[in-house]
Amino acid sequence: MGLLAAMHFGSTGNDAASDEQRRAATMLGFRPKRVTPEMINTVSNMFPDIPIPNVHYDLLRTGNVELTTNKILERGFLESPPAAFHTLYPLASATNQGPFIRTPSTSTNASPTSKAPAPKAPSLVERYGLEERVQRGEQVAEESVGGKAQWEDSPEKREASLKERKAQMILAARQYVHGLVAVFR
Repeated sequence: MGLLAAMHFGSTGNDAASDEQRRAATMLGFRPKRVTPEMINTVSNMFPDIPIPNVHYDLLRTGNVELTTNKILERGFLESPPAAFHTLYPLASATNQGPFIRTPSTSTNASPTSKAPAPKAPSLVERYGLEERVQRGEQVAEESVGGKAQWEDSPEKREASLKERKAQMILAARQYVHGLVAVFR
């Protein structure tokens, strides 16, 4: 008799959890998998243009970061969650704050106000050391950009050739954008 009473009283906490799971499964149309904030952050950091509620919803369906990532790579998007999702998971859909903050770290307690401003990323001209060529006003013929590269004999020559082709593409793109800006002024 004592064993039956212990089983009955010990399982009452699980009944509430299973009722919640049944309610979620009924509202969503599938049994939600366990999803951690780290899983959501992992996918969101890889694909910042995908809304966090969409990521959360798909992870609830798949329970797997890899499957969700593959779906984004194959389709380019994730389905929007139904209204029932926003009822069951208001934190994820109300704002992009709370436990689902896009951060490079896996910390879920980071607050947006405690972050130091991100340093300005260097431009392509700065990154590839093309400041001098830009100051000289070097022009690049569009026909010379791209095309097929010539195979060089040594790795050093191949690297130098690739670096020069990158520089020409950057300068040509810069020249093209400056031309567009001049047209629309």
